[in-house]
Amino acid sequence: MTTMKELLDIPRFSDLKVINASANLSLTVKSIEISETPDVALYIPKHALLLTTAMSYKDNQQDLITLIDSLKRVDSAGIGIKVGRFLGELDQAVIDYANSVEFPLIQIPNTTPLGTLSHQLLNYLWNTKTEQMSFALDIQKRFSNLLMNDASVARFIADFGKMIKTPVILLDPFQEVIAQSKDFTRSSKIAEYYVEQVLLKKPQLLDNETDSFLINGIEGHEIQISIYPIKANNYFPYFLIILKPEQIPYPISEFAVDQACMVLSFVLYKNLKVEESLQNLGGDYFAQLIESQQLSENKTKNWLDSGLNFGIINSNFYQVIYIHCQHDYQNEWKKQYNREKIQLASNWLLDKLIPYFRDAQIFHIKNNNHLALLLQSKYDYEYLEEILEKTAADLEKILPISLVFSFGHAYNKIEMISNSFVEAKMSFEEVFGKNHQQRIHYYQSRGMQNLFEKLQTDEIHYFCQATLKELAYPKEESMVELRKTLETYLDYQCEITKTSKKLFIHRNTVKYRIDQCEKILGTPINDPNFSLNLRLALTLSQSHLNG
Repeated sequence: MTTMKELLDIPRFSDLKVINASANLSLTVKSIEISETPDVALYIPKHALLLTTAMSYKDNQQDLITLIDSLKRVDSAGIGIKVGRFLGELDQAVIDYANSVEFPLIQIPNTTPLGTLSHQLLNYLWNTKTEQMSFALDIQKRFSNLLMNDASVARFIADFGKMIKTPVILLDPFQEVIAQSKDFTRSSKIAEYYVEQVLLKKPQLLDNETDSFLINGIEGHEIQISIYPIKANNYFPYFLIILKPEQIPYPISEFAVDQACMVLSFVLYKNLKVEESLQNLGGDYFAQLIESQQLSENKTKNWLDSGLNFGIINSNFYQVIYIHCQHDYQNEWKKQYNREKIQLASNWLLDKLIPYFRDAQIFHIKNNNHLALLLQSKYDYEYLEEILEKTAADLEKILPISLVFSFGHAYNKIEMISNSFVEAKMSFEEVFGKNHQQRIHYYQSRGMQNLFEKLQTDEIHYFCQATLKELAYPKEESMVELRKTLETYLDYQCEITKTSKKLFIHRNTVKYRIDQCEKILGTPINDPNFSLNLRLALTLSQSHLNG
């Protein structure tokens, strides 16, 4: 867009003089109009520069004030008056009024024909738009060539920053920097500083329109920034941040920036689709692994060799955590929204979670928009829970994505991964749809209880009494607490720290209560032969207590 100042700075228009000192020369000029009609404001477009001899005002220049007001109402760029033909000079009152409203009054020499001047001005304006259009198409062509040559997003941003000669930053949907122009390599502050300043002003960036505002610069003074949403998907855009957009040199225009944004959206979309394709391959492998392991005739397949490309390793520890991304199932059109949420959740976990857990892998579960986290090394459950909680909470602060984790049991053979997956999924299904505030859930087996449902009540009662003694059907509060501690202790694989956290009691209290239980039972709790009977007796007696 061309301003009055830019027009007047051009040598061929050097004989045009600004009459009033307080004229606002930043006004945009889009067209040139010639008229001697007092009500011309009713017929000219916005941002027009009016050329006139002011013939209608030669006997009453005060009416020029009315003309100025009418032109301001239609955002006129100013009036060019041919002084000397009908008006010897402008009245000071008119000049003073124009100064008071900062409206440009331009003096046109008496020797300059208005038609010739109009033609010259329009030629410049039209040539400027043609040049801007040509430059925008050049940008599109150059970026399209980068796209065809499979250039990285970082290369696009570096080239774009070089073209427009001002710093550029690209944010992902998590509002984190994924690319930046080379301006920042010479700066004492990194791009994240500017992003922090942006988010201080606008914690929620607009996802459907360009925004522009001031932020604090490195030197302490405010600078202008513009933000453009880049639609690589439907609901969660990327964001292009341009610092000091007012310094972008001619002939780069808003249209040129729009062309760059459009090509960039194609690049990001292509990358997302490639990533999605690779994840689908992993999801297919995991689905086949789970399905085939449940069929005895298919156990001869070497799942370790076929899983090497998907991060499967030879280990003595495999545990599946079923990850549920809470969706909106009420509307059919939400399906794409939910798919994008689970894709973002997967990317977030890969970036933030996997670095904590060596050899862990994330798989997309086919047909239900959920994820499976496969652990291939053992970790302390307290540490594991802490990292899961923090990772999910950090995501929830940025985007409307809430995650729930459901654990299956750990197994020592790759052929048993399907067992852990089924348990993790059952754990999720147990709490799905219920008002559970916890983010993390563990599988609680009911298999043995179902086997004994047809036994006589007195036989079950005898078995439980013989195994648990006073802990079988306690009534005293102290015995009830001992039983509860014992159950929790066994549920969490005899880990004292985990038990104390679950029950909100001190570790030493757990140790004391377990010692008391062993005295009552007469056998160490961790004895393998006794542990099975103990778990079964607790499950069966609980049914009687609940009844």
